[in-house]
Amino acid sequence: MQGLLLCCLVALANLGLNPRKTYEYKYEGTVNFGLGMPNLAESGVRMTCRVKIVGASAQTFVLRVSELAFEEFNGFPGKNGFNASPKLSQRIAAQLIKPFMFDYASGHIGDIHAPPEVSDTVVNIVRGILGFLQVTVKTTQRVYELEEIGIHGKCQSNYAIEEDTETKDMTITQVVDVSGCREKAAMYRGMATAVLDQVSQQRGESVVSTVRYVYTVKPTAEGGLITKAHGLERQHFSPFNVKGGSFKMQAMKEMVLLGVSDTARAVTFGPMESKGNLVYKFVNAEANVPIMMQNLDDPVPKAIELIKHLAEANKYDIDSATTEVTIKLYQLLRVIPYEGLDTMWKKFAGNEQYRHWFLDMIVEVSDARILKFLEMRFQAGDVSPSEALQAVLLSINHLQPIPELVEMAKMFLNMPFSKSSTYLWHTVVLSYGSLVYKHCAYYSPCPVNAVQPLLDMALESLRNGNKADMVLALKALGNAGHPGSIKTIMRFLPGVAATPVDLPPSVLSAAVQSMRLIAARDPHSVQEITISLFLQKNLPTELRMLSFMILFDTKPPMALVSTVTAHLLEEKDLHVVSFAYSYLRSFGRSNTPENFFLSTACNVAAKILAPKFGRLSYHFSKAMRMDWFNEDFLIGTAAEVFMLRSATNVFPTEIMMKSKFFFIGRILQLLEIGISADGLKDLFGTGFTGDLSFSDFQSLFNVLQNWETMPNNKPILSAFSRASGQEWFFADIDKEFIQNIIGAVSLSAGKDSPLWAAIENLQRGVSWHRMKPFLIFEVRYFQATTLGLPLEISKYYESVNGITVNAKAAVNPAPTERLGQLLNSEISLESDGFIGHKACYFGSICTKDFWVFYGINTELFQVGSELKSKMPFAVPWKFTAKINIREKKFELDFVPSKKEFTLFGVSSNVYAVTRNIEEPASAKMTPIMPMAEDSNQEVVSKGPTVVSPESDEFLTPNTWHPSAKMCAESKIYGAGICVESELRREYYHEEYPLYYFLGYTNLEVKVVPVQAVRAVDKIHFEVNAGPSRHPMSTRQLLETLRRLSKEATQGVHLSSDSASSTERSHSSQRDIVMESSNSTPEAVFSFKAFALSGNQKPEGYDAAVYYTPEASVQNAQLIVSQVGEDTNWKMCVDTIVNARTQAKAHIRWGAECQSYEMSMRGATAHLPGSKPTLKAKVEWIRIPEPMAELGRRIGSYIPGMAFLLGFSEQHERNAKQEVSASVVAASADSVNVKIKFPEYTVYRQAIPVPLPPASFLEIQPSIRNTTTDSFGQA
Repeated sequence: MQGLLLCCLVALANLGLNPRKTYEYKYEGTVNFGLGMPNLAESGVRMTCRVKIVGASAQTFVLRVSELAFEEFNGFPGKNGFNASPKLSQRIAAQLIKPFMFDYASGHIGDIHAPPEVSDTVVNIVRGILGFLQVTVKTTQRVYELEEIGIHGKCQSNYAIEEDTETKDMTITQVVDVSGCREKAAMYRGMATAVLDQVSQQRGESVVSTVRYVYTVKPTAEGGLITKAHGLERQHFSPFNVKGGSFKMQAMKEMVLLGVSDTARAVTFGPMESKGNLVYKFVNAEANVPIMMQNLDDPVPKAIELIKHLAEANKYDIDSATTEVTIKLYQLLRVIPYEGLDTMWKKFAGNEQYRHWFLDMIVEVSDARILKFLEMRFQAGDVSPSEALQAVLLSINHLQPIPELVEMAKMFLNMPFSKSSTYLWHTVVLSYGSLVYKHCAYYSPCPVNAVQPLLDMALESLRNGNKADMVLALKALGNAGHPGSIKTIMRFLPGVAATPVDLPPSVLSAAVQSMRLIAARDPHSVQEITISLFLQKNLPTELRMLSFMILFDTKPPMALVSTVTAHLLEEKDLHVVSFAYSYLRSFGRSNTPENFFLSTACNVAAKILAPKFGRLSYHFSKAMRMDWFNEDFLIGTAAEVFMLRSATNVFPTEIMMKSKFFFIGRILQLLEIGISADGLKDLFGTGFTGDLSFSDFQSLFNVLQNWETMPNNKPILSAFSRASGQEWFFADIDKEFIQNIIGAVSLSAGKDSPLWAAIENLQRGVSWHRMKPFLIFEVRYFQATTLGLPLEISKYYESVNGITVNAKAAVNPAPTERLGQLLNSEISLESDGFIGHKACYFGSICTKDFWVFYGINTELFQVGSELKSKMPFAVPWKFTAKINIREKKFELDFVPSKKEFTLFGVSSNVYAVTRNIEEPASAKMTPIMPMAEDSNQEVVSKGPTVVSPESDEFLTPNTWHPSAKMCAESKIYGAGICVESELRREYYHEEYPLYYFLGYTNLEVKVVPVQAVRAVDKIHFEVNAGPSRHPMSTRQLLETLRRLSKEATQGVHLSSDSASSTERSHSSQRDIVMESSNSTPEAVFSFKAFALSGNQKPEGYDAAVYYTPEASVQNAQLIVSQVGEDTNWKMCVDTIVNARTQAKAHIRWGAECQSYEMSMRGATAHLPGSKPTLKAKVEWIRIPEPMAELGRRIGSYIPGMAFLLGFSEQHERNAKQEVSASVVAASADSVNVKIKFPEYTVYRQAIPVPLPPASFLEIQPSIRNTTTDSFGQA
């Protein structure tokens, strides 16, 4: 038996085709997409044809295709079937009927040739057919594995050979590992700034594929002949973990031998060109947007008409079809040649609205055309710096990071127009750095010439000593993240540079932070530099802490963390120690995969440092990190806050906050902001200590007096912002900037003030309208399939933001000389407008649309599954306002809306989609989950074809369809707010995350009109600040502060009894004052909210605040009354503040303030021999039942939350209708907390708190004491 098998294998070793024969096969290929669950919609395509292979020479053969039929499937398996697409069949057949020549020897496909006019998409389909002939047979083994080239790339294949004892045919099974290909036919777009997370990928995959081929080979005299072949590719995809449910792709192809005949005559064919080998060749898919399909012939007139339509349809608010039109326009612009774009610019440049739409849309042309277009604009100077800034920022960050475009982008660094504006120049340089970073993400090793212009800029600025240029160059190098820039960056760092450097703190900070992205690409070099900086104790504290941060961005090993920990134990700078310890402690608790190994090392280090440094207060530098990660979803988030301080500066010298998002094996840095306040130290001087003492206020006064003597070139505050790890904006706030603002709004400002011009424009009437389309991200992944069709997983996030403002003001009397005259004028303002971001969702109002596409996407057809979601936000307004500053009166009138509108909403659904280029208007979209035949039935229509599933027979117990509507309505004002929600889910009970989100989802927050008690013409709001005393002069203020500071330092201590009697005395005096008929105080503040209707009496609410101070007691009362006929509802609030030691509030409401009652009080206490204590109590006498029920619900969560926060619980009976709490200062940086509830008490000892500096703590014992009797023994 083994001998017979060996003989067969020897024959099969020469697997091939006879050049003198003609082979005819029947071929069928099918691909479908769905969830693979019953009663859920699927989509697919099927292609059948006859394949004829004719020999041209000994190792060259010609393939011809005939009788091609293309069919589409969209619906429910078992109910719907494939539908023929004759027009598309003819289009594909017109190319496939041409001859294709290929080399073939010993079961391997060589070079493939085709006529020049044949598209790459059709050649790839031919590759899918020829893939059946690619078989490697070994003569001495039955089971073997090897690496070979196939349509998926260079991948590992496993073979098994079996013999049919009856027919003597051999069955060869081939399994291809497409997930572990060394050279995989796959491509990413838009993922350069999303860092790979290898540990996360080990916990789960979002895409898993398997490929299997089965061949039936018949031994012949020439060798083995394939008589039948079957291929099956399965793929599972989920936005989360494929272990928790997934979309499924199944591609199946089959080829059966129909006959073999002698070749009658020689094959003739026209000119051909090489199309490469069997490996799938990707097509330029920039214009093949997977979420729609349109005819791209003659694109310029279509694009012109769309821009005109967008401008006209969005003159006031945003038209419902805007997003769909913008995506169509992106697609058209990507196929228009440069000459066409230049023609459009000349046509639109003179019209402001058309011009804005064109410049906002053209940035998505992500190739050389956009760079050439911007070059022409910069040379001609026919765009403003603001327009140029926006165009450069978006276009270069969305540019394809290929070497040719990187080289072209360098020209903007040398164009004079780039330096016409400071912020434009910053944007050009920073954007080029971002382009280099993305270029290096795809090309490794990354060439140094890409970053060379930035290196030259940095060295030139260092030689010239230009601080601004040094900071800009270093920030751009930080964006680039090129390992080759390490040596240049080192020249800016003290103790690391070959020659000593003495640079400003802002330059040093920029130099250290410029290594943040290099940390992942060259961690060892960054570790050497940062650890050297960190250990230099003579360096500024802030620089050492920044070095520590960058060091841990490299994910140092345990040995290096241990080294740092050992040095920290000997560290004398408490700011450095506090920052490092809090950083290590936070990272030791991290749950995200990226810190899986680092968190262990940090946890051990924090435990070593805790006994010595674990109780440092928040007065010192701190780092904090909060994160979470879900294994099933493969999703997580992280937020980090860093506060850097130093012993010489009471203000934080730098504050940074950043957030990350973890998603299917990638890390996306969402947003990072930072503020540097190093200049505040020089502004306030050494007298400012931060303890709010008299000297601090004296320092503030000195700032105002010495403002003019401050240097102009030193920033007071600096700020930066980064998105996706790339810095895109930074600015300094200096003396000149602040002076300009003060001068613009000063009361003494005259007619040259910008505010004066704005007021004059308002009096004439202004109208301002701006729309901003923005493709926030476009992320695409392409992979070859066994059929030769490209599988695509794409995510699109599009937003169209808009604002419209119409306003006109009247000032009576109008100012004539200075702005201060407005204080004696009455200002009236009428305004209407709209703000929001809307878009189209196939006929619905939408906003910030988000698409996920999973399927086959070519220029000929699309098939797959598609998630569409929308998040609308819109605020229209129309009001009239009156402002009288002299009388301290403000009035606002709104006209109630007669139509409902959506303030905010979220809506999404998943569809099975099929589209083809021959009938783009007949695209089919079927909700993947059948919908019930009710009033809420969803029917998606695109042209004449409507897919409306007959859902009754599909509804199963697996279906879940909750819906709810909650409204808060006011019959007084005739308006209400409603929250509507509806969900449709299938297989919701499956413990798979994917099924939580699939199906129809709708949530809306609406403003709706309500049938009012009587017609409402307008809603009137009025605020009246009432009388007030004249403010004290600056001298009086300083004298009062000096007196208060002196009193606090002297410390008048009262006993418990004396404090109690004082309180009773004050209470008695207040009662006498309130009951006296001669003490009717005037309201110091009032607020009215009325519904007005013609000449009828208003209805609504009226609130008034009364202030009745006494010797050492501050009393205030708030009375809220409902205004209208037959109503006596009121709310009365009495408050007492007693000499800074005690505060009380007594609340009553209901009919004449008699129905319900509760009180709150708080006090400080510091008895001799005891620790400072803060006490509070809430007591309720009568409250409404809903309020009591809410309190019980909240109370049920408190024990669990207290446990999570480290509190202990003790069951005991306390006062029934009160909650009391006490906070005792246990030490200089910690407190003890105890909270008493009616049935239990929770407490925790030694909670660290951000207490003030020691100078402030010294004054605390002098604060007057209050009684503890009224609080009980908390």
